[in-house]
Amino acid sequence: MHLETPIKTVSKSSKEVFDFLSDIKNFEKLMPENISKFEILNENRFLFALKGMPEIVLQKKQETPNSQVVLGAASENLPFTLTADIKEIDANQSEVSLSFEGDFNPMMAMMIKSPITNFIGTLSDNLSKL
Repeated sequence: MHLETPIKTVSKSSKEVFDFLSDIKNFEKLMPENISKFEILNENRFLFALKGMPEIVLQKKQETPNSQVVLGAASENLPFTLTADIKEIDANQSEVSLSFEGDFNPMMAMMIKSPITNFIGTLSDNLSKL
């Protein structure tokens, strides 16, 4: 399953956006209002839960300085990645898009498509407000 957010313009340089997203504690600032739990597990891993959803542990999987941050599920039971692609427009602006890639059976994909689309949309919207 592949989902993408529209490209958002952020009033920060690509380095500032990359540095922000590379520090996982900053993801708490991007979370939807219906978050019920957010906990830093270590410098590369955090746990979060939205009301009515199970807890999810995300960890930093890969980084490309100033252009990409990839987070992935810490559990092999739900294999997915969340990728932030960053493109600099100028010294004070960049474009960011988020993409979700998961390997789910059709029934699971149907159940989670709407909540995941809303979730990454909220992350993207909140990122554009930085």
